[in-house]
Amino acid sequence: MVLRPHRLALPPALAAIVHEAWAVAPYHEGLQPVIRALKYGRKRALLPAFHTLLAAGLPLLRADFAVPVPLHAARERERGFNQAEAIFHAYLAAQQIPILRALARTRPTPPLYGLAPHERKAALRGAFALAEPIAIRGRHILLIDDILTTGATLTACAHLLKKGGAARIDLLVLASDHA
Repeated sequence: MVLRPHRLALPPALAAIVHEAWAVAPYHEGLQPVIRALKYGRKRALLPAFHTLLAAGLPLLRADFAVPVPLHAARERERGFNQAEAIFHAYLAAQQIPILRALARTRPTPPLYGLAPHERKAALRGAFALAEPIAIRGRHILLIDDILTTGATLTACAHLLKKGGAARIDLLVLASDHA
């Protein structure tokens, strides 16, 4: 697994909301099976390796809060953790960026892999809500997730943060194939 932190060229809908976006590594260069093992195989033993790699390879990022893309409560109970939060926890602590669960998933959604972009967008319609609207108003938010593919999930979340009054939204994902 090779880390190549890079700025992302975002899909237009996401680029209209997000100021700056970073990925730690390309998704299809070794991270795909590792992320799937973490998420679906519940291989939490992989987390210390992620923490070590992130500490060595990520640029210094600043924000008032890091907001993880939320899982539905039932899925988080089943999985035992939110992968976005778990992956970046140590890095964010070292950068003194507190994690704020400012978003909530209001209903379960199907896994999005394998769905076409329009199907992803439909599956996510109305799936998120602001949980901490006062805390984000006027703040610089770092939205975090494990992967960026079509951008449907991150666009839905970024729209809510912007609507809630976030002054600036940046994005950090572990993996993406967007150049």
